[in-house]
Amino acid sequence: MSQNYYITTPIYYVNDKPHIGHAYTTLACDVMARFKRLDGYDVTFLTGTDEHGQKVEKAAEAVSLTPQHFTDQVSQNFRDLTKAMNFSNDDFIRTTENRHKAACQRIWSILQDNGNIMLGKYEGWYSVRDETFFAETELVGGMAPTGAPVEWVEEPSYFFNLSAWQDKLLAFYDENPRFVGPESRFNEVKSFVKSGLRDLSVSRASFKWGVPVPGDDNHVMYVWLDALTNYLTATGWPENGPAGDKEKYARVWPADLHMVGKDILRFHAVYWPAFLMAADLPLPKRVYAHGWWTNDGQKISKSLGNAIDPNHLAATYGLDQTRYFLMREVPFGNDGDFSVQAMTQRINGDLANDLGNLSQRVLSMVFKNCNGIMPAIPEPLKSEDQELLKSVDSLIINVRRHIDNQAFHEALRIIWQVISQANRYVDSIAPWALKKTDPERMAEVLAVLSETIRKIAILVQPVMPDSAGKILDQLGVDPTQRNFNFLVGKARLASGQGIAKPEPVFPRFLDEG
Repeated sequence: MSQNYYITTPIYYVNDKPHIGHAYTTLACDVMARFKRLDGYDVTFLTGTDEHGQKVEKAAEAVSLTPQHFTDQVSQNFRDLTKAMNFSNDDFIRTTENRHKAACQRIWSILQDNGNIMLGKYEGWYSVRDETFFAETELVGGMAPTGAPVEWVEEPSYFFNLSAWQDKLLAFYDENPRFVGPESRFNEVKSFVKSGLRDLSVSRASFKWGVPVPGDDNHVMYVWLDALTNYLTATGWPENGPAGDKEKYARVWPADLHMVGKDILRFHAVYWPAFLMAADLPLPKRVYAHGWWTNDGQKISKSLGNAIDPNHLAATYGLDQTRYFLMREVPFGNDGDFSVQAMTQRINGDLANDLGNLSQRVLSMVFKNCNGIMPAIPEPLKSEDQELLKSVDSLIINVRRHIDNQAFHEALRIIWQVISQANRYVDSIAPWALKKTDPERMAEVLAVLSETIRKIAILVQPVMPDSAGKILDQLGVDPTQRNFNFLVGKARLASGQGIAKPEPVFPRFLDEG
């Protein structure tokens, strides 16, 4: 029976259209999901949209739409992005769905019944943009730490007893050293909790666009309790709800990985585990917080008008090229900078020159010099053949380790080391010169190279599914033999089958701007 793997993106706030940050988080999850499927896991990959709150109510008002009509439109933009970027999510959740409202009201009732939610009064600074309350000491020059304006709010509110969970959270962090990645972010989380937790306002009475609090229609649920519950909703929880699925919940919860931007780590690594502890529900296994992108060194902001549209990147540079760049350019977890120069270097260097050229010249020689028939790998191997095949054979173990740590850039870096090794092997042996002097050796060398390309193409499928598929098609690899089972043991490229004339997979990019 295959293992289950449940991975989630944050659900994206629908007050604006998708940008590179949304694409980046979902792409990282897509790479994880595709990798795990190829590695034999039964994957559940969730993304979706967060559609409640005062910010959405105001954004809808600004364009003279009802909140529901507004969220229908904007949510569709995020759904369209999943298709445009070739994301392989299994579900797309909206917080306005009935299945989700039922889950929110159920977790509220459990928390209230357990004595963890009480009615009180809220007085404090509130940022509509961040949907967050801030203490006086957290304000910077009269603004939220994010730079958003704040307003003084006084209203009745239900409170979650977050302060009661401080010691339990710290104990949980100690027992689960991999709960938050990267480590630097985990240290921030721990110091935030150690500095003291205050009870959390979990309802609002000043607006109506949200999930009604069970038994009190004057209040709607605080957007973060509502939003975070989506991860449970999609598992078929609660089992007796309108979309209840006892088997699925038992199979996929707790989540293996919540992928988030660093700005929302506190909600996922402090509030969410506290809510789950208080509701006697299992906690997720890992939360990973990645960095932000800048554009040519400048912070991306609406006021600067320098947002990067992922659809534009894919249309300009190619979809798989864009996916590769985003996963390779920056150590995952750090902030990264987008520039046309960096993108062009990756496309023309790593893709066109390194992998593209390796594949194209080897397969062209097989087509031209071996009558288009794939030669057989020699037995016994010469030492230089053995060295290259040993490097490519051992990749899966090291790539898997990096992927499990969300070090996508490292996984790609070590794959490209072997690509460079293969290119050096071609240059030093010069199979084109062997055609006249030793055609048998030429065929052996081309077979070793073709096998190297096969394994590399299988390994880069999670990042570049279409391009890897084209290379595997050109090698004549059966579509049923492209998972990671065919990277281990005695699995080798079949010989004797005919191949078609190869076409270049990675064209060079010429910046005409």
